[in-house]
Amino acid sequence: MTTNALMDAPLAPLIERLFEEADAASPRTSPAAADLLHDHERLMRSRTEYLDFYGRLKDFPLAVSRETGALLYMLARSCRAKTIVEFGTSFGISTLHLAAALRDNGGGRLITSEFEASKVVRARANITAGGLADLVEIREGDALQTLSVDLPETIDLLLLDGAKALYPEVLSLVESRLRPGALIIADNADYSPEYLERVRSPANGYMSVPFAEDVELSMRIG
Repeated sequence: MTTNALMDAPLAPLIERLFEEADAASPRTSPAAADLLHDHERLMRSRTEYLDFYGRLKDFPLAVSRETGALLYMLARSCRAKTIVEFGTSFGISTLHLAAALRDNGGGRLITSEFEASKVVRARANITAGGLADLVEIREGDALQTLSVDLPETIDLLLLDGAKALYPEVLSLVESRLRPGALIIADNADYSPEYLERVRSPANGYMSVPFAEDVELSMRIG
């Protein structure tokens, strides 16, 4: 019988609670984040101000949508992922979906990176509560450093959901380890035109399509 860890305790109620909390704590409804959101288009694209921008949003979940969470699980299951790298942990909602897929695939390793220390603490607590801590390694710090060392020989799936301006650099860090057929999911990739140009060019070894409203789905073919 096929299993789906997302449908059972402890994950199902945990993820539902986290999504409800994320909806209630959206920066779009918070006066404290109003000044950031006013200039968010520029800040999301900045290569120099991302640490300050995301640091000032440290108390907000910045979660993927429910639909994107389900998509992550489905893609990781369908490609039988055993090794996953994630850029941008936040409170761990996307991490839970990916780690659940690893569990249902029979195990594996998920390396995720988050530079905000308080979010690392919350993400670890959520991953432990979900019974998935044995599958997940959270690396605290700037992903340009944390994801530059000790990666698996081959990577089956990459999720990009951190500072959008860094998508090309993070892709470069892991690109040589992406196996043929590896999937890359980039959330809100419209904020990184350089990244989109790269993965949408077959000459660079990718096939890529926009998927749903805010996801770019790519496959490594080279």
